[in-house]
Amino acid sequence: MIEIAKESINGKTGLIGLLGSPVNHSLSPVIHNAALTALNLNWRYLAFPCNADDLELALKGLRRINCKGLNITIPHKNNALKLCDKIDQLAQEIGAVNTLIPGINNSWDGTNTDVKGFLAPLKEYQKLTGKAAVIIGSGGSAKAVVHALNLLNISEITIITRKKNSLEEFLKNINNVNNLSCNFHGLIADNSSIRDHINHADLIVNTTPVGMNGRSDSNNNTIPLGTKNWESLTPNTILYDLIYTPKPTEWLQLGVKYKCHIIDGLEMLIQQGAASLSLWSGIKEIPIKIMRKAAENSLNSKQVK
Repeated sequence: MIEIAKESINGKTGLIGLLGSPVNHSLSPVIHNAALTALNLNWRYLAFPCNADDLELALKGLRRINCKGLNITIPHKNNALKLCDKIDQLAQEIGAVNTLIPGINNSWDGTNTDVKGFLAPLKEYQKLTGKAAVIIGSGGSAKAVVHALNLLNISEITIITRKKNSLEEFLKNINNVNNLSCNFHGLIADNSSIRDHINHADLIVNTTPVGMNGRSDSNNNTIPLGTKNWESLTPNTILYDLIYTPKPTEWLQLGVKYKCHIIDGLEMLIQQGAASLSLWSGIKEIPIKIMRKAAENSLNSKQVK
């Protein structure tokens, strides 16, 4: 039974939230609480910073206090899957979860709404069938992106990541998934052929946190793979950054310079969040326009400051 909100917060207020590290930048509380207010639900959405060593304890504790649902973000999407009692087929194939739903006996059931969220802003690009894509990163979001691109009938995907063992594990997991028709290549970030793959790609997706509010990689780059690898970008290439702060990111600013199509991660955040909220609440019609407006207002207010 869903409690209808009569006051801002009371003794019956339900809890939903986000687990990850970092989470202080996240707009998820903004968009979800806007939707909860519009739906008149007596729930509140909070962001919980959580280190990897504390993930299992945090999940157990939140379930014990009757948390109504959780989103999972960097860097826990892979490990959270292992802590679920049940996972659906999509999450199992991806090997990562971003949404947890209360299960029986104080357990969590896992699923993944990232695929749906990722695809939403690509609907206007109808001619990706048979094209080539590059994915930067090999975490849980990258796994979801692979499945999304497979649905778009992308024919060739190149995975670029910094660590050899991460790349090998990623490709091993992908090769064990049924119904993937893409051809895969894997490259370490210092490989000399990276530019060739970038120049050949019709769609390039950054799934790493590099560039998020100035966050840098181990080489102090605030642009994924460093600036030089993007100096010969082909016009009309689609650059899709799963990051949405700052808006636009430095990488997407480069895309504008080279006359590329650019997409940030805001619409993906909204769409995957709406799908999660629908699963938790059982409500099919989630006020996506209100969520989008709340996100845009929040971003605009930060830029003004």
